[in-house]
Order: sequence, then structure tokens, then C-alpha cells
Amino acid sequence: MSSATQAVRATKATPVAGASGGGVRPTRGAVALTTGLLIVFLLYSLAPTWFLLVAATKDQTDLYSTFGLWFSANHLAENLQAVFAYHDGVFVRWIGNSLLYSTLGAAGSTLISLAAGYGLAKYEFRGRGALFALVVGASLLPSTLLAFPLYLVFAEIGLTNTIWAVLIPYFINPFGVYLGKVYADSSVPTELMEAARIDGASELRIFASVALRLMRTGGITIFMLDFINIWNNFFLPLFMLNGERTFPVTLGLFSWQQQAQSARDMNTLVLTGSLLSIIPLAIFMFSLQKYWRSGILMGSLK
Repeated sequence: MSSATQAVRATKATPVAGASGGGVRPTRGAVALTTGLLIVFLLYSLAPTWFLLVAATKDQTDLYSTFGLWFSANHLAENLQAVFAYHDGVFVRWIGNSLLYSTLGAAGSTLISLAAGYGLAKYEFRGRGALFALVVGASLLPSTLLAFPLYLVFAEIGLTNTIWAVLIPYFINPFGVYLGKVYADSSVPTELMEAARIDGASELRIFASVALRLMRTGGITIFMLDFINIWNNFFLPLFMLNGERTFPVTLGLFSWQQQAQSARDMNTLVLTGSLLSIIPLAIFMFSLQKYWRSGILMGSLK
């Protein structure tokens, strides 16, 4: 038997690392280090929520005299009653305002982002590259830098302390436009658009009846990100709103904290209200979890 034939047989008999999907196994030290880092990150992420949960069950005395990360006497019912009764239930009004701002703002931003991203992805026009570069550059600007200039503009036209002063800036989201373009590029075939044009469909009908359905996963992703961003936004309402009845929950809790510095100690109210304010977000995230996962899987497959 020739040496070449023996070499071929030896190659076939020897398993190639990773050929059967096994690959090189990590060492025990690497596994232990990775697991340890993940546990530390998990504890770091959950610690604020755990602190809120524990603090919301304590009264004013226990909040300062007991260990901060463990329970003492349970005063959760009393704290909840105090939060909902303070100033004739203004906290419920703040939650409602946050839901209104987040829902309407995210819906408007999603529709505009999908339409703009679809136009950038599917239509050829002069200056498209420069416009897309402008969108990407605008998405890099921190929103806190724009709060004061926006206030000056809205004060000039007399819209401060109104719902429009909060909603209109939320409608324009450069990062949402970027995501809309990405999803339009990957999910709306040009051939399908041409077939719709041959059938006599207008451009508006193609977008409304064809493109929006194909971009549904991207739209839900943009809506979810915008909803969370608007719910947690603090600086824009701080500049635009000056009436307690129009505050979102973030600004309302801040006003309670400011009162605590000059009047009676309201830290129990602030902590219990903060815990309540994350419940709608948790419900929202769990309800859209399947769409979020499908969007990630679709992106990985493509």
C-alpha cells in the first residue's frame, strides 16, 4: 500500500475537531470564570429591583433602622394606601399620563419610522445617501442635549405645558428610522412591489397593505423600544411641563423627592411609587416577548 493511500485513510479515520459540531471544549476554569461573571452581572442587575421590593414593605422607621436588603415588619398595604391616597390619588393620574404619552408617542414614532425607513430603503432619489447619513448622525445625539432647544421652540409657539409639547418630539426618532430602513431592506422584496404596481396598486396602498404587514416584527420592535424610552424619559417632561396634573410618573416621583427635602420625609412614598411604576413596564415586556424573540431569530436566520 502506498504512503499516499495510508495518509488518506488516516485522515478519514481521524475526527476533525468541530466537524461533528463538538469543537474544542472550554476548560473548567473558563467555564467557572464565565459563570461567575454572569452571576455577578445578574446580581448587579436585580439588586435595585430587590431593594425596591424590600423597601416598599417597610415603614419610615424600619427603612432607616433595619438592613436595607432584607425584610422586617410588613407594611406594604399601608404604603400602597398612602401612595394612592396622597393628593387625592395624583399617582394614578401620573401612571395614566405615562401610559398616554408612551402609547401615543411610540405609535406615532413607529409609523413615521417605518414610513421613512421604507422610503429610504425602496426609493431611489437624489441625496438619499446624505439623508441617511444625517439620520445616522442624528441618532448619535443624546436626547438630553435637545431638551432645552426644544423648550425654546415650543415656548415660542405657545405649546409648553401641553400634551403636544411631549408627544411631538417623541414622534421623531432617528434611530427608529434607521431600524425601519434595515427591516425594509431585509423583509420587503422589490419584486413583490413591482408585482403590486403591475396589478395597479398605488404606492400608498403598497406601503399600507404589503410593506407594513411584512415589517410587522420590525414595527413591534421599534414600538417596544420607543415605549420604554418614553416611559423612562425625564428631561423632556421636566422642561416642557409645569403642572402636577400633567406629569408622567418619573417627573411625579421626582417632585415627591424634592418635597421630601423641604417638608416631611417621603422616602417611603417615593420607593413604593417607584416599585409600582415598573409593573406596567414588566407587563408590557412580557406581553411582547414572543414578538421580540421572533425578531431576534429572524435577524439571525437572515
